[in-house]
Amino acid sequence: MNDRIKLRIMGISYSQLQSGAYALLLSEENGPHKIPIVIGSAEAQSIAIKMEGIIPPRPLTHDLFVSFAHAFGVKLTEVFIYKFEDGIFYSELTFSDGERTVQLDARTSDAIAIAMRTHTPIYTTPEVVTETGFIIDEKELDDDADAARQDGGEDDEIELRGADYFAEPKLENYAIEELERTLRQLIDDENYEEAARVNEILQRKKKERDGQ
Repeated sequence: MNDRIKLRIMGISYSQLQSGAYALLLSEENGPHKIPIVIGSAEAQSIAIKMEGIIPPRPLTHDLFVSFAHAFGVKLTEVFIYKFEDGIFYSELTFSDGERTVQLDARTSDAIAIAMRTHTPIYTTPEVVTETGFIIDEKELDDDADAARQDGGEDDEIELRGADYFAEPKLENYAIEELERTLRQLIDDENYEEAARVNEILQRKKKERDGQ
């Protein structure tokens, strides 16, 4: 597939709309689009640890998986985010031992956490980028970074702060179950204005699901 798009990892931010979830921000390597992916706290911690170059005292699950593959001469050759459906990104891992190649289905958060530890390229399709991506004004991002430097921030903190600012996922990309959880959380927090917006999207998605 020659039309695949290579992605790079930009950063992680806490999702303000979904309790206990984080937004992983990916970017086209040679394009303007950014793709936010909602991930759980455990996967976010694993990715953040690798981004910061922190070595845990004992191997995390993704570290163990990589060590196991290396011990048996198996190499991860690529990660492919091949579909986005009902608010979920679908990915597959391609492994090779030099003689045999195998594709395995995986959660996107796990696939990226493993790819980071093996320096494996990440790809997706133009359709996924069109459906889930958005474009950042790079000048605005640079201005935020300059302002952070003037405030005495460190370079690595500036990069994450820029990602934090832009990484909020689109509500329209949430699955119905995610929207229902988000709505309950917003009501509990008495954020009724945002709850009304989420409820509107939720009801529209339910009508589309039921074919009304």
